[in-house]
Amino acid sequence: MNKKSVETIILRTLALVVVLGASWQAHAQKDKVPYPTKAPLDQYLIGDRNAEIAMARSAAPEAISRDAEVWVLGTHGYETAVKGKNGFVCVVERSWMSPFDAPDFWNPKLRGPICFNPPAARTILPLTFKRTELVLAGLSKAQIIDGIKAFQMKELPPLEPGGMCYMMSKQGYLSDVGGNWVPHLMFYVPQTDGMAWGADLPGSPVMLSPQFQGAPEPVTVFMIPVPKWSDGTAAPMDAN
Repeated sequence: MNKKSVETIILRTLALVVVLGASWQAHAQKDKVPYPTKAPLDQYLIGDRNAEIAMARSAAPEAISRDAEVWVLGTHGYETAVKGKNGFVCVVERSWMSPFDAPDFWNPKLRGPICFNPPAARTILPLTFKRTELVLAGLSKAQIIDGIKAFQMKELPPLEPGGMCYMMSKQGYLSDVGGNWVPHLMFYVPQTDGMAWGADLPGSPVMLSPQFQGAPEPVTVFMIPVPKWSDGTAAPMDAN
C-alpha cells in the first residue's frame, strides 16, 4: 500500500469520527432534560412583592380579583399578602405544579397566575401549598409524591362541588413551548374519565388538563379556553 492510499484512509477515518461525534452530540442534546433538578430558591421567587400581588390578581377579571385574598411565595412557602372579602384566593403557582414527568417541572421561569373560587380555595389550594412545602423542604419527586399521598389520607379536605379557577392572565408563563398559552377556566372534579365531559373530542371546547393526570392528587381537571384575557382584550383561540 502506497503512502497516498494510507493518507486517504486516515482522512476518511477522521471524517467518519467527526461525523459520528457530531451525530452523538446532537442526539445527546435532543435527549437532554432541560431542567433536571431544582434551581436555587431565589430563581423561583419574585423579588417585588407588589409585582407578585399584581400578577396574581391578573388571573381573573378585576371585578373578581380586586376583593380576592392574595398569597405570595416566600422562602418558607406561601404567605398571606392581602386579606380578601369575597372568598376567592389568587396566587402565582410555580413550575412544580406541573405534571411530575413534565420537562418544565423545575423550570424557574414558569409563573402561573391563578384565582380559585371559594370551593376550590378550600379544597384545591391546599394541594398547591402542600406541594410547595415539600419542594421547599428539598425532597425528591418520589418523596414529594409520598408526602402528598400521606397528606391526602390524613389532612386534605374532601373536594367540594363547584370548585373552579380562572387562568386568564397575559402575564403568565406556563411553559417554554406555550408561553402564556390562552386564557382559560379550570374545573375540578373527583377523578373521572374525560369522556364524562366530552373532553378532547373533535369540536369540543373542553380539554382534559394534564396537571394531575398520573399524580397522587385525587382530582381530574377540565379546561375551557375563553376568548378574552382578564383585562378584557381579545385573545387567540388556538389552544393547540
